[in-house]
Amino acid sequence: MSIPRLYLDQPLEAGREVPASPGQAHYLGGVLRRAAGDPVLLFNGADGEWAGRIAHLRKDRCALLPERRTRAQEPAPACRLLVAAVKRDAMDWMVEKATELGIGAIQPVLTRRSITDRVNLARLGTIAQEAAEQCERLTVPRLAPAAPLHALLDAWDGTPLLVGDERGEAPPLAALARGLPRGGAWAWLVGPEGGFERAELDDLRRRAFVSTGSLGPRILRAETAAVAGLAVLQALAGDW
Repeated sequence: MSIPRLYLDQPLEAGREVPASPGQAHYLGGVLRRAAGDPVLLFNGADGEWAGRIAHLRKDRCALLPERRTRAQEPAPACRLLVAAVKRDAMDWMVEKATELGIGAIQPVLTRRSITDRVNLARLGTIAQEAAEQCERLTVPRLAPAAPLHALLDAWDGTPLLVGDERGEAPPLAALARGLPRGGAWAWLVGPEGGFERAELDDLRRRAFVSTGSLGPRILRAETAAVAGLAVLQALAGDW
């Protein structure tokens, strides 16, 4: 029987009980049929991973007791995903997969062809948390509110920003990835369905920190391009 793994937004230390959320209490008792005394794994993004047990459990109330640290905390990943806001199901899937791929921060972007300007950060945060619990990472990606593309570019911190260019004469993304420092900071930007407008691409190419890259001869959906690009970058310049 596998041991449940839970993210808690509070300090973890040996012998100090911490409350679980009502949803986590229901998951442990109502879904997994666990009881007081059963083992759990706990993490909070700051104190590493802890082995512990369920101290008390009743309906929507639960207390968890960390007992010993099993993994030291690792730094949050420096890599980022910037993606044009898309429909809910596609956005949910991207956040889940980006979390599994080890991305440190996810930034929804508003472009001229974005099909929505509404992003439910609370929902996406829950998806990221559950994905982090399942894939055994020690951090949950930071989720930023949706912001216009030009505003993000004007405030950019200089981190190399690689941009998907599905129709231009851009070099392969893999070639760009090999030029990045292994394990260093980088960001991957994917446009909306239909791609960036020409003016947006022209603005991106004028920025010294931007490089445009291709994912091959086929036109990909936004969510496919996001995940495919992250896989390339993690394999060649990330932590794989």
